[in-house]
Amino acid sequence: MALMITDECINCDVCEPECPNQAISMGEEFYQIDASKCTECVGHFDEPQCVQLCPVACIPVNPAHVESRETLMQKYLRLTAVKA
Repeated sequence: MALMITDECINCDVCEPECPNQAISMGEEFYQIDASKCTECVGHFDEPQCVQLCPVACIPVNPAHVESRETLMQKYLRLTAVKA
């Protein structure tokens, strides 16, 4: 499952630098998560770093991008293979 940032985001700038996949960027009004890059930190950390750090708890699972842990691991492997 990819995560998403809701309109409750206060643009505190905490999440973007913590994303190991560089999936978070500034949108028109608030930060957004690129579902094609979001692995919920699978392969990097035990818990999604953005969720852990968000002061307003505005980063839920994106219901439009439901993925299994195995699928997230495959995405992680693809993303890190490109970087290598």
